[in-house]
Amino acid sequence: MMETQDTNARPQEPEMPQNAMTPDTDALRRQLAERTERLHTVAATLKQELFGIDAVIDRVIESVRAWYVLPQIVTRPVIVCLWGLTGTGKTQLVRRLTQLLGFYDRFVEVQMDGFSHGASHWGPSAISGMLAQSGVPEGAPGVLVLDEFQRYRTVDKQANDVKVERYQDVWALLSDGKLPPPLSLLGEIESSIASAAYDADQADDDGEDDEEGEKDGKKKPARRKRFRLSTWQAEELRRNLKLREPLTTVMAWSPDEVLQRLRDFRESQQHWETDYSRLLVFVCGNLDGMYEDMATRVEDCDTDADVFHELTRKLSVIDVKKALAERFRPEQIARLGNNHVVYPSLSRAAYEQLIRRACARYVEEAHASAGVGFELHDSVYAQLYANGVFPAQGTRPLFSSVHAILSAMLVNAALWALECGASAGERVQLRMCGTQLQARLTQAGVMRERSFEVPLDLNQVRRRAGEDFRALLAVHEAGHGLAYALLFGRPPLEIKINLASFEGGYNSYAERKAWSRQNLLDGIAVTLAGRAAEQLVFGEAMCSSGAEADLRKATASAARFVRHLGFAGRLSRTDVTTDADDNLNTDIAATNVPIEALLGEQMARVSSLLDAHRASLLAVVDELLAAGAIAPMRFAELLGLQPVPAGEWLDGYAAKLALFRMQPLLARAEGTDTAAFPRRRKRRRSSLAPAPDARAAAPSR
Repeated sequence: MMETQDTNARPQEPEMPQNAMTPDTDALRRQLAERTERLHTVAATLKQELFGIDAVIDRVIESVRAWYVLPQIVTRPVIVCLWGLTGTGKTQLVRRLTQLLGFYDRFVEVQMDGFSHGASHWGPSAISGMLAQSGVPEGAPGVLVLDEFQRYRTVDKQANDVKVERYQDVWALLSDGKLPPPLSLLGEIESSIASAAYDADQADDDGEDDEEGEKDGKKKPARRKRFRLSTWQAEELRRNLKLREPLTTVMAWSPDEVLQRLRDFRESQQHWETDYSRLLVFVCGNLDGMYEDMATRVEDCDTDADVFHELTRKLSVIDVKKALAERFRPEQIARLGNNHVVYPSLSRAAYEQLIRRACARYVEEAHASAGVGFELHDSVYAQLYANGVFPAQGTRPLFSSVHAILSAMLVNAALWALECGASAGERVQLRMCGTQLQARLTQAGVMRERSFEVPLDLNQVRRRAGEDFRALLAVHEAGHGLAYALLFGRPPLEIKINLASFEGGYNSYAERKAWSRQNLLDGIAVTLAGRAAEQLVFGEAMCSSGAEADLRKATASAARFVRHLGFAGRLSRTDVTTDADDNLNTDIAATNVPIEALLGEQMARVSSLLDAHRASLLAVVDELLAAGAIAPMRFAELLGLQPVPAGEWLDGYAAKLALFRMQPLLARAEGTDTAAFPRRRKRRRSSLAPAPDARAAAPSR
């Protein structure tokens, strides 16, 4: 994402009316209008510079509206939590927003691991210390960013407390913005003074030698050591007691002067707290637990960005709180509030916009430097996408790839064009053909061409499979995809055999909120369909080991079907346990035979299904061999499926419920004659009549 420099000045801080009962209505109206308009402008600017997060920008702008437009009403910190995968623009959005609002001189960014950006054990160990060293005055609006918040934890994975040495005051700050003085620190200073005075008195009483020892055979009398505040103690004392004296003056104070200042501070008790209640606090981080295993799939460059985007777009505040519960205590999670903004991963369209913007910048720079103009064909953008996008890693790998691939392209093409005598008004056309960059220059009606080899590493990895292995992969994955389409009535979200992430291929399917008994059986059949397709096409003797993971998954599903879900004639929960308090049926052996029988039934079923649709199976296989992947619309076209809505779906439970409601009415209408209606109407009018016998009231069928 692009970040530009801006020197917008911070707007004048609005003043409270001198008489709260008679506010300057016109001035207040102008302030509200001007700042509201500025927020609109800021939002538009952010959307132009940061792609794919328009909804996030709208949420953030609404979250800061009251704090910015009418800060007089803010009495506690406004907390906005931004969660998302790496490289989705969390920190960049906050920095740019702060800059555009004119608060960059009142901006503090804290890396919550305590060591990033040059921080160390010698730096401030409290948020209050960092604020004190910044340009954020006490009681004034400012922006605080708590970045990499996932690295700051107070409980371990077993929910035990973790020793926290740095930034312990963050929870008080998030609570109400009022930070009490560190009384333990002030007590330590008093103890240091008392200890130094005691040591000095002992030296006077005992006549101890100092460290210089004897000189010329005579003992040198011990010198009374003078107490002196360290630089850090003096700074903390100055900050917490809200002193105006310079640091050097504080360091030169005698013990009596320090003690007097401490006594005065304790006796006043009027300004103990440090007030940061008007801060805008952004809490930013990556909660990997929210994304299950998705956030750790750093090698995955094959999952379609739109599929990944849809998965991450469904995350909510509940998912955030579950992930936070693995790191913090409940009362600490509560202090973060409920304003949690979850960044989805970027969509394909957002990545494509980023690629085109980055390419345009490189083309402009090449033209300015070498005087050669370029036109990029869509094939160039497509190859940059294919070799630069890792959906779980955001934009950073993409920008790296664009730089490495495109800059080399432009340098080679510019050098060739200059050798051809290209003039300033002529443009070189660039297109990709396989791994070759084709440069074309037309001069005086004569076209010249030159090809350059481009290092597209992921393309080479994806095409590494030989003919036999590709045939095996195509048949196996076609079996899964076809069985899914036939049994669930919709194409897979993805079906691919040209992969760089791992050896093999894969299918991915739409999510379901609930699985019926029939859905589960269909799912087991789909899982076994890869082996069934291999057996149908290649014969039993040539079935491969590629179904090992499928068999493990199918067995687990069948075991859950029988032992946990009560769908195979057994209602008891069957499992193993070492806890005597677990009330489980531990007769595992009795369930093994039904599980194997269930797997055999579904294997026979899906084998017959694929055999009956051989032509469709071969059509999917041929498409995979030719293209390496099949998009859902193309898959539906191959099989003649009707388009289906995207997202989660269930079977017709609402229709079943409506039918159930109608059953008594239908039965009554079918089983009675018109003479019976008056009698029923009379019964219904008598609300105090005794209930009729259940057998007599039952309608005939």
